[in-house]
Amino acid sequence: MMHAHAVDSERNTQAPWAHFSLCPFSQIAIRVMKLVNNEETPFAQVSSLISSDPAFSAEVLRIANSLWYAPRVPAVSIAQAVSRLGAKNLQGIALTVAMRSFLGDALSRPVMRDMWKHNLACGLIAETLAPQTDLDKDLAFTGAVLHDLGRLALAVLEPKEYVFLLGKHKGTSSSILPLEREAFGYDHCEVGAELVASWNLPVAFESIVAQHHHPRQKSDEWDMAALINVSCRLADSIGFPSFHGVEVTPYPELLEELPVIESGNPYPEIESITAEVRTKMEGVESI
Repeated sequence: MMHAHAVDSERNTQAPWAHFSLCPFSQIAIRVMKLVNNEETPFAQVSSLISSDPAFSAEVLRIANSLWYAPRVPAVSIAQAVSRLGAKNLQGIALTVAMRSFLGDALSRPVMRDMWKHNLACGLIAETLAPQTDLDKDLAFTGAVLHDLGRLALAVLEPKEYVFLLGKHKGTSSSILPLEREAFGYDHCEVGAELVASWNLPVAFESIVAQHHHPRQKSDEWDMAALINVSCRLADSIGFPSFHGVEVTPYPELLEELPVIESGNPYPEIESITAEVRTKMEGVESI
């Protein structure tokens, strides 16, 4: 269960940590995520770490056996799950377990559930597009699931104010940032980046969380934050919006922002992406 509190009017002149506290991120999830980054780590070591925490390992098994991953034969042990899914997939599962724990009872609120679905849809899109843009699909998925961490935190810290802000705002996904700064003294990208640093999550996530709304030119270097930026807006456009008044970007315009594929293989059609994501998202209640 998350506990949060906002403090006084000085918050507009201080860093977020001067005004609120959040429950810590799952340390075992952080250790799992760092461990699987090393491709030479034996599966047995990963399994042993996950199994050391009964509650965490039970959640890992539940998600590994959910409709989301649709296993042909359910895994009955962490060792089976690690062997079957692979260590890289477990990074995404560990993050999902930790995020659900972080959000706690707040996930029962419709607005929080919609934000969570947006993040998951963004993750599915990012991992689909990543290989064609020469980026790691596993990091793309985990980074996308985490990209709106600051938005989720604001919705828990300031539930009435933030839900009101989301409910009345209409505009692009990035246009809400100045309104957040005006209302709270900081935007969700800033809050998310500070949470990533404070919780000692893998450093690769900090730039993703901080920069996923940064405007970019076609000539800019393509990186993971840019992929998450496109994936986030694509999730908005196929029915999993970050907020209900978000202005969607047509897919042809998003394609213009993606790097040219040297192999000549085209990016998937919007219908294909939409069908795949919606099929996967039918299992979201099971995670």
